[in-house]
Amino acid sequence: MWLILILVLIGVLLLVAELVLLPGISVAGIGSLLAFGAAIFYAFIQYGVLIGLVTLTAAVLLSVLAVFISLRANTWQRLSLKATIDSTSTPTPQQNNILVGQTGITLTRLAPMGKVRVGEVTAEAKTIDGYINPRQSVEVIGFENTVVIVRAVHHKQQESINQI
Repeated sequence: MWLILILVLIGVLLLVAELVLLPGISVAGIGSLLAFGAAIFYAFIQYGVLIGLVTLTAAVLLSVLAVFISLRANTWQRLSLKATIDSTSTPTPQQNNILVGQTGITLTRLAPMGKVRVGEVTAEAKTIDGYINPRQSVEVIGFENTVVIVRAVHHKQQESINQI
């Protein structure tokens, strides 16, 4: 009798694994069918028609109950991860107080990516102008994730910046 109970329990567990963890027809689904079939067959052979029908009915009812409980939305909510990660390994330009319209100077050649210094902060930058050589004035025009988007300050604007 213990063998029948263990086989039905294994069949239910494999059915739940098939529904939740391993969708599609896989080893768990086939194993579930084999476990249920072996339990029912053994019940009919060892204990007769009455116990065989009771085992068949129990297997069907437990399978329906397992499917119902497994597919409910609230069942797996308790086991799911609810923590969120809101930190970054690289601070965003906004966290470094870099604002649109600020000017800075290129530290490396922007082709189109490179390093710029805006105020006291060194940041990775991307240019929309193609290439900008080192030690050129640039203006912040936007942000893309952790990258500052800049454009070259034209020569007349550079002279007015140098005078200030």
